[in-house]
Amino acid sequence: MAAAERPAFVRAVVSRGGRPDLAGAALDRVVAPTLLIVGGRDAPVLDLNREAYNRLRGEHDLQIVAGATHLFEEPGALDKVGHLAAAWFLEHLAR
Repeated sequence: MAAAERPAFVRAVVSRGGRPDLAGAALDRVVAPTLLIVGGRDAPVLDLNREAYNRLRGEHDLQIVAGATHLFEEPGALDKVGHLAAAWFLEHLAR
């Protein structure tokens, strides 16, 4: 919601296992580059993120961490999330 309300200040977004659907109509106004990261074994949240992906207008990507559940507790899962998020922010905040 903050990215929709303050587009001049929010220059990139990463959502880890989040519920972007809870942003409601604000999701349609997000123009900041947005990365959605979801565990491959978190089916309900994965479906919600796929729907959100289709609503985002700006640059966006959906990365699925294979074998991970909602909290990314599996060995190596949080490391993968950290690398994905860092790469996204380095690419989009360096502009």
